[in-house]
Amino acid sequence: MSHPDPDQLQGTLVDFALMELIRQHRDSFQPLWTVDSWAKLLIWLALNCGLSGERDSLEQFARALGDPLTSRLRRVFFERELGDLELQVLADPADQQVLVLSQAPEDASVLHPDQVAKALERVGLTGRVLERARWQQLEGVMTIPWSSTES
Repeated sequence: MSHPDPDQLQGTLVDFALMELIRQHRDSFQPLWTVDSWAKLLIWLALNCGLSGERDSLEQFARALGDPLTSRLRRVFFERELGDLELQVLADPADQQVLVLSQAPEDASVLHPDQVAKALERVGLTGRVLERARWQQLEGVMTIPWSSTES
């Protein structure tokens, strides 16, 4: 049996801890589901890494994260898993629409509009999306347009 590489283990642990940190604190940055909340998270992370709140320092932090890590952090920040409803909500304001994905593709009732509405209400998106008549159900996903492009 081979032993795992210590550097790889450390990287995995840091990645896990960072993603959990995002999940635990993402609701603290108001208003939720906005670019402003995302920016506040990044500022908070930079400050907790010992950087100043000055523009140059924050830009340096963003460059240091790099695109792949920033993309993963953003996805986790704007994603919610609702296990009891068997739904996953992806609501990045940079996208044209909110996606609600079924975690039980064999059960069509999971994406019933009432069930999706319950999920949207639970995560605080009800007032940020268009009415049900504008929702579109595809295979395994409901697409829901944002009510405005403001973020």
